[in-house]
Amino acid sequence: MPPLPGCFRRLALFAASLAVPLCAFAQSAPDRTQWFREARFGMFIHWGVYAVPAGEWQGKPIGGIGEWIMKNGKIPVADYRAFAKDFTAAKYDPAAWAALARRAGMRYVVITAKHHDGFALYDSAASEWNAVKASGAGRDLLAPLAKAVRAEGLKFGTYYSQAQDWTNPGGAKAGDGKDWDPAQKGDYDQYLQNVALPQVREIIERYDPAIIWWDTPTGMTPERVKPFAEFMARHPAIINNNRLGQGFAGDTKTPEQHIPPRGYPGEMFEVCMTMNDTWGFKKNDTRWKSVRQLLRNLSDISSKGGNFLLNVGPTAEGEIPAASIERLEAVGRWMEVNSEAIYATEAGPFPRRLPWGRVTQKRAADGATTIYLHVWEWPADGRVLLPTVAETPRAARLLAGSVAVAAESSPEGLVVRLPAAAPDADVSVVRVDFPGAIKITQEAFLTPGPDGRVSFGAADADAHGHWDGNIQLRDSGPDAYLTDWKNPKWRLEYALKTPAAAKWTVVAEVAAPVATPLVLGVGKTETSVTVEATGPGLSWKNVTLGVIALPAGETAFELRGPQQGWKGLSVRHVWLSPANNP
Repeated sequence: MPPLPGCFRRLALFAASLAVPLCAFAQSAPDRTQWFREARFGMFIHWGVYAVPAGEWQGKPIGGIGEWIMKNGKIPVADYRAFAKDFTAAKYDPAAWAALARRAGMRYVVITAKHHDGFALYDSAASEWNAVKASGAGRDLLAPLAKAVRAEGLKFGTYYSQAQDWTNPGGAKAGDGKDWDPAQKGDYDQYLQNVALPQVREIIERYDPAIIWWDTPTGMTPERVKPFAEFMARHPAIINNNRLGQGFAGDTKTPEQHIPPRGYPGEMFEVCMTMNDTWGFKKNDTRWKSVRQLLRNLSDISSKGGNFLLNVGPTAEGEIPAASIERLEAVGRWMEVNSEAIYATEAGPFPRRLPWGRVTQKRAADGATTIYLHVWEWPADGRVLLPTVAETPRAARLLAGSVAVAAESSPEGLVVRLPAAAPDADVSVVRVDFPGAIKITQEAFLTPGPDGRVSFGAADADAHGHWDGNIQLRDSGPDAYLTDWKNPKWRLEYALKTPAAAKWTVVAEVAAPVATPLVLGVGKTETSVTVEATGPGLSWKNVTLGVIALPAGETAFELRGPQQGWKGLSVRHVWLSPANNP
């Protein structure tokens, strides 16, 4: 038997520790994740009673994401349950939802079978708080979607909140863990035994999902995870994420609302993201991402070897917002031309991000290699460089129109010559075919230039976000900058390779409308600095941030927000210059 994939091996070892039979796992292990790894793009659907208040309670807007309104507004159970009569699903058209996903180029759909409010979209024997018994819909909402999704040739998956439940007694509460209504009181372990685990069984046995998307494992110790893991071990074909609880690695990592800057090499991951600022429907949330941003997110995630799970939040009547439909239709038109650069691809071969865009690749069994150049910034001189590539391709062409393009060797690598105009202003794709493998010798990290300095552009920074978002890259070329730094927990990391241990002076080109503290960090060593206001809007100024000591070899430093007093700023360039070294 061949060795098991790493994520599966961890699950198998955990299940073995629970005395779970693994024969079925072992038989299906080599192929069980292949469809998921090839799919690359899926639809997330957050739909539930929270779509009725749609972000408002007692005439006032409630902050935060739409599906958390019950907790954020501390709405009593009885009052929240009263919303359910208006959750009618009167305009619900599961066939239209599934067709939209297919037209968008998505290969799978994941819907919230039960979210943290405890409301199930089907008739559950474990709780009457469900769409059939307690809502205006009065019917099973999962079964018709599962049928429609499969009719479109897509995979069907279900989200399930196994730990948090704000309505069924005993369910966990994230954050402070406190109930806000006596009706919520109960024993957590009894809740897991009598509601959560039976509902997981119902969902899997009735709807046969290809994915179980666990969420927020509040209080899920290994002992509490055990019965869920034992049950999942009897359904080895199902893809699990890493959010069930302690000791359960699952198959996929789940970065939320941000793209990990270097992905997770050798591991499956799936970036879940909203189109606006909410998952569940909020009627006043109009901060929609542009089609360009969505396409570039798909391109970026694919270039790192990950999947993109993009959310829609239908109304209480069952309508997907028009703004979501418009964007998905536009993404679908792009996918009609360029999907081969997404489906069944691997992470690109270049160790550093390229200034003009992203790269995915496919490698055939006979050694032939195809790389796809996702050109975000169309070059004015028509020249795209593939650094350190010495091999000669046998063909190169634009996917749009199948227009042939030339490629030629240069001292820096392979140069692909493009037409004067981009076929797509957002992302154009060039296919380059090689008869065999290609060898990339590019350094994984920036190094000092001839003048001894290290120069970082905005695209050279690794932006680390969190479930609530990330710093955004705007504009292109030397004018590109990092902005929307709303949370001090987000950070910018700059990786480099130095020839010797030395001290360096750090200068950054920043725009700060108001003065703000900033932290310059190397590991646990931090230097605090106050960045004075540079002027309104994007008024750029070079600011010396301090001196740092770096060891020889591969290393990094960070720009971090402070714990208090953060006002936000934008960053364009960062330079390291040799300080007075002994």
